Amino acid sequence: MRIERQVVFWLAALVVLLLLVGLLRDILLPFVAGIVLAYFLNPAADWLERRGLPRVWASILIVALGAMAIVTALVLVVPLLLAQAQQFAVALPGELERIRGLVDVWARERLGPHFPGFEDGFKRATQAASENWGSLAGWAASSLWSRSLAVFNFFSLMLITPLVVFYVLIDWHPMLAKIDGWLPREHAPAIRRLATDVNDAVSAFIRGQGMVCLILGAFYAVSLSAIGLRYGLLIGIATGAMSFVPFAGWALGLITATALAVVQFWPETAPILVVIGIFLAGQAIDAAVLSPKIVGSKIGLHPVWLIFALFVFSYLFGFIGVLVAVPVAAATGVIVRFALDLYLKSPVYSGVPVARAPLAPPPAAVDPRPDGSGP
Repeated sequence: MRIERQVVFWLAALVVLLLLVGLLRDILLPFVAGIVLAYFLNPAADWLERRGLPRVWASILIVALGAMAIVTALVLVVPLLLAQAQQFAVALPGELERIRGLVDVWARERLGPHFPGFEDGFKRATQAASENWGSLAGWAASSLWSRSLAVFNFFSLMLITPLVVFYVLIDWHPMLAKIDGWLPREHAPAIRRLATDVNDAVSAFIRGQGMVCLILGAFYAVSLSAIGLRYGLLIGIATGAMSFVPFAGWALGLITATALAVVQFWPETAPILVVIGIFLAGQAIDAAVLSPKIVGSKIGLHPVWLIFALFVFSYLFGFIGVLVAVPVAAATGVIVRFALDLYLKSPVYSGVPVARAPLAPPPAAVDPRPDGSGP
């Protein structure tokens, strides 16, 4: 019964935690972002501390450098991204119409008598996309704003997140020691081993895959902009940001960039092939160098499970869910594998009852008299 009570206790604690996250999700973004960034930057703080810099000054230096990087991005990169995003939103209906014209010409030559049916279906699809684009963009923007920045606007996010990063970096190791002191003593070694596996999986994503996304985003943005593709900076950075979903982010970026290249460069085929070659090169670099060297095989998540986790958490918790979906899915995968290992070693799976130790014989009667001569 004691084990059953422990299970009930931890399940109840998990339910309460999920309910709190659901209730407070509109104000959690600065804190979740700060904790994720502190987790990402903690190795740098440890490295500076090992070099003799006090933890407080190491945290101050890291936060200052991060603030400088963010300000530089806001001044140099973000205005270009916003401009390209605005231009893309305005030009998309026209681009769709041009794609429809090119596809009509190609299909008329290839399909012959079957062309009218294809033309009607394709025309309805492009018209629906063009007519609904404005409402879709407005819905996405309002949904993102209402779910992630309901109370804390952009400026409060910029102010609170650095403070959270700073204090979490300072208190990282005392915080872990305090949590370790709360563990049930009987199960503390097993929980520590499980926590180590979870940390390996989560760090592989947050630190490893995060670095891969930054490298790929820079590669795609620079390469697509260098060949003169319109909206190349926007598409490249967006593709890099979506690269944490295996294959899906890359495929979406390839389709979007190729379609825009066809609209911009057709009938020239060389620039279109260059765009395709850039994405093939990026995928090859990721598969052969970046993922094996930086991430390794510690995440252990199937792509389908990863996509499912993103959909579920984004539906339940909005943009907060997008931030924590993959780390939570990685941790859940470790716990599920641990539970499955216990199940495979248990008599529930094998059907063989656990052998019990034989009962010890009762102790012999002890004569209380020293000489053993009786009462």
